[in-house]
Amino acid sequence: MMRTAVGRDNAPTLYSTYVEWRPAPCARNMRAALGCGSYNMSKAGYSGFRLDIDDDGIALIRFDRPDRLNVLDISAKRDLIEALTQLQYDDACRVLIFTGEGRTYCAGDDVKGAFAEEQWEAARSQPVRKGRKGPIATYSSLRTISQQLNRTLMTFDKITIAAINGAAVQSGFSLALCCDFRLVAESAKMGSGTMRMGFLPDEGGHHLLVRLIGIARTKDLLLRGRLVGADEAAALGLVHEIVSPGALLDRARALALEFAHGPQVALRLLKNAIDSAVDLGFEQAAMDIAARAAISDHHPDAEEGWRAFREKRRPAFE
Repeated sequence: MMRTAVGRDNAPTLYSTYVEWRPAPCARNMRAALGCGSYNMSKAGYSGFRLDIDDDGIALIRFDRPDRLNVLDISAKRDLIEALTQLQYDDACRVLIFTGEGRTYCAGDDVKGAFAEEQWEAARSQPVRKGRKGPIATYSSLRTISQQLNRTLMTFDKITIAAINGAAVQSGFSLALCCDFRLVAESAKMGSGTMRMGFLPDEGGHHLLVRLIGIARTKDLLLRGRLVGADEAAALGLVHEIVSPGALLDRARALALEFAHGPQVALRLLKNAIDSAVDLGFEQAAMDIAARAAISDHHPDAEEGWRAFREKRRPAFE
């Protein structure tokens, strides 16, 4: 049976959009046991991307402006923040995959579409002042919304996978860096590239890169404005796997299934603990993981995992 979410324009509140199709995990399992068919949701009405969720709890966000290399404007970024916020609290979503339509993953911000060329020159050359309207405010808004989007994705506590099918540049690159796992097609290239035009990676990509590959390699990529291919990206530690283009999405789904069938509470607690550990000393990190373990140890999934281990079978987590 297919269920379609209420269109965004008809949603009076942030969460009401998802009321019609939000089943609890137990309801999804019951449907499967009774042979009622698969659960699938397709969410239309977003700007610049499409959102689908299958009956395994795998959500797929596909950037769908291939004629513009899947660039993101302010409206698309606002919609991405809204979608992420709703998916965060939706039990139907267990894992999230990002990919692009066509030959590009995401070529970054739609700066051209934001304002005309003469306005762009004004926005680029003048300082941003509080309360200012016009092209300068537009430029400032694009930067602010980009940072907010990255922050929302970094704090999203479900597993995220970037299936990088083509060029991932500027804010498209930083969005991929925010994900927990990055799978890349053999032909893809990635990098900020902003220094080629004399701009800074003001969406926060520099911070993400330093955490992933260190200061020296970050300087090499950003200061030189380099775009790297799949092999170099893997050597640098930017991506986890290189996949043939035709098999990329299938591989991403296979990885997502591992997490969709895993212990959800424990996975999210551990993901957050790993992200927090970067900024903590050993003693603080040890105390943090102990506090989280006190939660996961008392969850039914822990009991099921121990019972499955003793019975030498695969666990059936909630």
